[in-house]
Amino acid sequence: MRFHFINLRRYWYLLSLLIIIPGVISLLTRGLNLGIDFTGGNLMEVRFEKPAVIHEVRAVLRGHGLERVPIQQSGPGTFIIRTPFLSEDASGKLIEDLRSKIGELTVLRNEAVGPVIGRELMLRAIAALAVASVLMILYIWWRFEFRQGIAAVTAVLHDVLVTVGIFSLFQIEVNSPFVAAVLTVIGYSINDTIVIFDRIRENLRAAKQGEKIEDIVNASIWQTLARSINTVLTVLFMLVALYFLGGTTIRDFVLAMFSGVSGIAYSSIFNASPLWVDLKRLEGKKKVGE
Repeated sequence: MRFHFINLRRYWYLLSLLIIIPGVISLLTRGLNLGIDFTGGNLMEVRFEKPAVIHEVRAVLRGHGLERVPIQQSGPGTFIIRTPFLSEDASGKLIEDLRSKIGELTVLRNEAVGPVIGRELMLRAIAALAVASVLMILYIWWRFEFRQGIAAVTAVLHDVLVTVGIFSLFQIEVNSPFVAAVLTVIGYSINDTIVIFDRIRENLRAAKQGEKIEDIVNASIWQTLARSINTVLTVLFMLVALYFLGGTTIRDFVLAMFSGVSGIAYSSIFNASPLWVDLKRLEGKKKVGE
């Protein structure tokens, strides 16, 4: 006998709350560990006389507690280093350390810069998310039905809260790659949920009179389960490889993607479809054709 996802949906809701609530509490009390893209810092561009590679520069930065800062190679032997605000003495020591351990260099620029992502831009991003949520509901309403749009957007918000909550709980630094990861998670989440909803629609059309909605949705989840799991595992395998082999710079992005994709695997199966069933039950339609 197959496991019945829908009949145990209250347990899935409870598990989601147990995952989300600690992150929300941390977000409200401690906030996020905002990185230099939000707070500003120093922008340093140096050019070495002899060839140099990024891992040499990062090795020097590690000695100053700056091993996770973004480094961009803009030309042969030329690097752009973005750090938190440094005093004149700290900046001078870093330059001297680069010179002594890698080779003679020329400082092309060394200046304080403001945040790339300011408060106004963040407010616009939140507004854009709200508009996108409304548009997703309208699209799913047009293609499926209104309640499925509400359920799908709720699953998206679940995945975003899981990702943001984990970063707040563990105070992982948040920079612009984190924003990119969250936007990617949103797009991936809605796609995974729509696949299940599409199968539910097909099964509803072929359902027998009086067949329970719960059984139809449960069968639909089972029919798409292998696809959902295989897709998520493929992405997770790639993310694990990137985490260990992709370098320090993208690790926070990979962590955000990993937590978001893991949340998607859960919410699309255990939250979106069961929530739609509950919304249907509120309408008093427990069986097809009633």
